[in-house]
Amino acid sequence: MTIDQLLDALWRDYVAITPRAQRIHALLAGRGETIRNDHIALRSYALPGVDQWALARPFERLGWQVKDSYDFPDKHLNAHYWQHADPGLPKVFISELLVDELPATVQEVIRGLHAQVPAGFGERPDLPWAGRPWLLERGTYQTLLEVSEYAAWVAAFGFRVNHFTVDVGGLRTFAGLEELNRFLVESGFVLNDVGGAIKGNPAQYLEQSSTRADEIDVAFADGGARVPSCYYEFARRYPLPSGELFQGFVPTSADKLFHSTDVRR
Repeated sequence: MTIDQLLDALWRDYVAITPRAQRIHALLAGRGETIRNDHIALRSYALPGVDQWALARPFERLGWQVKDSYDFPDKHLNAHYWQHADPGLPKVFISELLVDELPATVQEVIRGLHAQVPAGFGERPDLPWAGRPWLLERGTYQTLLEVSEYAAWVAAFGFRVNHFTVDVGGLRTFAGLEELNRFLVESGFVLNDVGGAIKGNPAQYLEQSSTRADEIDVAFADGGARVPSCYYEFARRYPLPSGELFQGFVPTSADKLFHSTDVRR
């Protein structure tokens, strides 16, 4: 598999369940913009064969290398990001839910899902877009949702891109993220306002915003339901004192961005 084939497969799977991202992409292209992806993100459970390291393998085979680690104690998450030597390629941000830290009843539910994973599933070259490898009932989804939105999302969607991210610094027709956000709202899109529409600031060398996730029909073993799927993110990076562009992430901002897939209650 080539890098282009990998990224194309991820994008096609992503927009299939994130129609707003495709519409925004088309709107920006209609303004003459060439859209560069800052990073893509995936979610996982910290369990054998399906953890962040398993999801990273297809990227590592093509030259991505692991960089920094981030912890989100309140959400029981750990994450790393991977970067390629080619600066034109997106970074890859992969997080995982630390199942061992959850209540015993929730651990049992997640381990029951994990027990359904076929042998060798974690070695699939298409693991980052392989989808859901287990049967899931609506009641099981609701049980997870009461404790962890993240746990419920992975249960519902399995393994696939959670979001792509527009590199705002590469856009020519917007002065910055605030102007882009205004354009998106005026175009009818709803932004994640947890912690404010813009997360981060130039002093942290990174500003980010995102849409709220699309709600789509998800098939459960006992019927269907509307579930928030994926979102589109927008990031503007600023130069460090050295003059180099900041390449990492800001945990306090990422923590708020996780809420982009929250169920609207």
